[in-house]
Amino acid sequence: MGSSSFLWNFTKKFVTFGLITVTVSDRYVTVVPVRGGSMSPTLNPKTSSSAGNFSDDYVLVEKICLDKYKFSHGDVVVFSSPLNHKERHIKRIVALPGEWFGSRQNYDVLKVPEGHCWIEGDNAAASMDSKSFGPIPLGLIRGRVTHVVWPPHRMGAIQSPPREGLSSL
Repeated sequence: MGSSSFLWNFTKKFVTFGLITVTVSDRYVTVVPVRGGSMSPTLNPKTSSSAGNFSDDYVLVEKICLDKYKFSHGDVVVFSSPLNHKERHIKRIVALPGEWFGSRQNYDVLKVPEGHCWIEGDNAAASMDSKSFGPIPLGLIRGRVTHVVWPPHRMGAIQSPPREGLSSL
């Protein structure tokens, strides 16, 4: 009788812990890996295909910002790709809804539509971003990257570049 009571208590605690973990991960905060070099040097400064996952940064993503879509210039965000909703990308917000934006590629001036933002990777040469698929709907954003949590020597908050370092007008 004692072992079934122990098993039942263990199962209840395990299920409770699992439900709390899923809720926190879905609604408040999660940790995601950064793949590729499109955000280098901010994230994955030494991208190496031979090192694989051991050199990838892991970042803390807060999701409370999604409540009212509170974003700022320079925020690094995780979003679903407009071309394939199963893919997630990490890029920096360069222009917010309703702002005019100067493109460095072809010197066009564009207005970001309401409900959208313009995102770019820090490493323009290796980044698939708004230059490839235009402004992205705010509804595709899955959270704001706040800290690097792995590897240990890179732990710390994500820094936003100065406003003049961004492309918006």
